[in-house]
Amino acid sequence: MGYEAQHRGTQTRSEIRRLLASHGHVPVHALGQNFLADPNIVHKMVAAAQLNERSKVVEIGAGTGAITVVLAEAAETVVAYEIDTSLKPVLEESLRNCDNVELRFADVTKTTLQSELESGPWTMVANLPFNVGTGIVLDALIDSPTIEKLVVMVQREVADRLVARCGTKTYGLPSVICGLYSEGHLAFSVPPQVLDPQPRVESGVVVLDRVSHPKNTERACDIAAAAFGQRRKMLRRSLAGFLTDAQTTLLDAGIEPTARPEQLEPLDFVAIADAELVRQ
Repeated sequence: MGYEAQHRGTQTRSEIRRLLASHGHVPVHALGQNFLADPNIVHKMVAAAQLNERSKVVEIGAGTGAITVVLAEAAETVVAYEIDTSLKPVLEESLRNCDNVELRFADVTKTTLQSELESGPWTMVANLPFNVGTGIVLDALIDSPTIEKLVVMVQREVADRLVARCGTKTYGLPSVICGLYSEGHLAFSVPPQVLDPQPRVESGVVVLDRVSHPKNTERACDIAAAAFGQRRKMLRRSLAGFLTDAQTTLLDAGIEPTARPEQLEPLDFVAIADAELVRQ
């Protein structure tokens, strides 16, 4: 039975506060603990993941288990990571009836999910901590190919960067990486008042579907990083110390040397990487 047919799990703001209080837990700001306290948003996120009874899901930042419970109803297997071990009794209570959930208390930023997850495909569904959200998403795309779909809630500013298009103010290195490894879009915005404690800013849920990336994508991302590291400079200058002959390599790639990085599509950086390889 798929998610749409079940649609059961809920964890309201009052329930979250009761859970935390009963186990003496106070949200830790340094860990970005803003718990999702709106069942409608939870169900909307899980629906965006398009799960079925064969789905394998990895969640980062289980928190109080608000999303985890619903994922357990929708998928075959859920592996839920949580860095804060003091939330263990909270999660044990929340997930007491969820036999298909494996809790792992670890810092995902210090590991590679690809090495920890069994054969896929996997879907990542998570309310990511604001301070590490970008890194987790980009690392998953680059290093964990068995994660084929990501549905993540991040700070709205981060969400906009992940799916930004060439030529916009928010377009940058995260946009290039997401553009090369996935097809993505902003699914919906999330107001701050549905999180507890309430952050000062809006959030956004981004959906990223993995695509096959070109052979030289890793080098292309390195070139993009160098270019956006000095984004106000023309490419011939920002890449002068990074490419052996930046001017010629750019021309060989069909890129105007006086262009700036935000003017280049993600595949343009692959063209530069390919041109560099030919010249070696």
